[in-house]
Amino acid sequence: MVNWDFISLVIFFVLLLLVYYRFKHKFETQGIFVMYKTQLGIKLMDRMSKRAPRFWKFLSVCGVFVGFLGMGFLLYFLSKETLKLILVAGTEPALAPVLPGIAIAGAPALSFWHWILAIFVAAVIHEFAHGLIARLHNIPIKSSGFAFLGPLLAAFVEPDEKVLEKKSMMQQLAVFAAGPFSNILLGAFVLLLLIFVVAPAFGVIYQGDGIIVHQVMDDYPMNASGIAVPFTILAVNGEETLDTEQFVVAVQAIEPGDEVTFTTDKGEYLVVPVSHPDNASAAFFGVAGLEQKMVLKEGYSSLEVFTGFFDWIKLLILWVFLISVGVGLFNLLPLGPVDGGRMFYALVLGITKKEAFAKKALIAASIFCLALIVINMIPWLNKLLVWIAGLFSLLIALV
Repeated sequence: MVNWDFISLVIFFVLLLLVYYRFKHKFETQGIFVMYKTQLGIKLMDRMSKRAPRFWKFLSVCGVFVGFLGMGFLLYFLSKETLKLILVAGTEPALAPVLPGIAIAGAPALSFWHWILAIFVAAVIHEFAHGLIARLHNIPIKSSGFAFLGPLLAAFVEPDEKVLEKKSMMQQLAVFAAGPFSNILLGAFVLLLLIFVVAPAFGVIYQGDGIIVHQVMDDYPMNASGIAVPFTILAVNGEETLDTEQFVVAVQAIEPGDEVTFTTDKGEYLVVPVSHPDNASAAFFGVAGLEQKMVLKEGYSSLEVFTGFFDWIKLLILWVFLISVGVGLFNLLPLGPVDGGRMFYALVLGITKKEAFAKKALIAASIFCLALIVINMIPWLNKLLVWIAGLFSLLIALV
């Protein structure tokens, strides 16, 4: 089978390299961060900041408040889940590398173009928000543009750091929090779009045709059954489960130790669930990446030619939501140069007025966050290496 994701990845990065070498004199390199500086969007930031400035100031203050709430929640959640990962066998990592080909529990498969487009949207909104709030507080924007962070595509806005440092603590916090807050707001908007527009629209012309399972977890019953992913569950213990509601009702009636027959598109499988890691009374099969399979209703067969396009757009919207929220939350960690790190440093410096202490506090917080990230990434390292090896094997086969 042709791996279109890999072919798309190769073509995309070949084109980026051609652009880089063609306009190399316009790029600025800082380690693995390569920037192409422009003035794109700066005039729009300036115009928007002058319209309804009270609204933007109110929103920026909300961003600071939400930012620190998010930072506290993330530290608590990651600490709790990391401790659980170390102490409880079979626990899934709280963090996952969002890359095409890497199966993430609870999320559908991620294609290369969904990945690129969703990251592009999240990055543009993020950086534009930084620039907008910077201009709101009369901080000049030197440049904007796109960049390569190693092999990854990124965007940036470059405020005048000397002017920014002279602003009040609250104004600095507003600028730093603007990016993550904009991603969270974008995620909330897209979620509402999915619930109140996309889902009802699809419900008119589509009906459920089973539950697709994209991932089975190691050392759990479903994986031990020998079924290959992806597969579609059509019935549980003889009860039809073509839509999500039917599936949830059927699964909730199952207890740990029950014998359960799954009717799938690949045959019937007998599985005995174990206790859920978070709830001993709930049954757990070790499946993840569930997706509702949809087919056109009778009377809409003429739209068959568009089904692939509809599905692609729905997945793009879903991944814009997931990646935007993920980018926003990750940037709230009190970690080095990311927005959360700058917020943490500005707050400590503003309270203590001691630069040396603020730097030491940031270093300590960064080390703690890095430790949490590394521990959660270890289980993925093997999967990532297998994925990379698969890409190289395909490349060798194509050559």
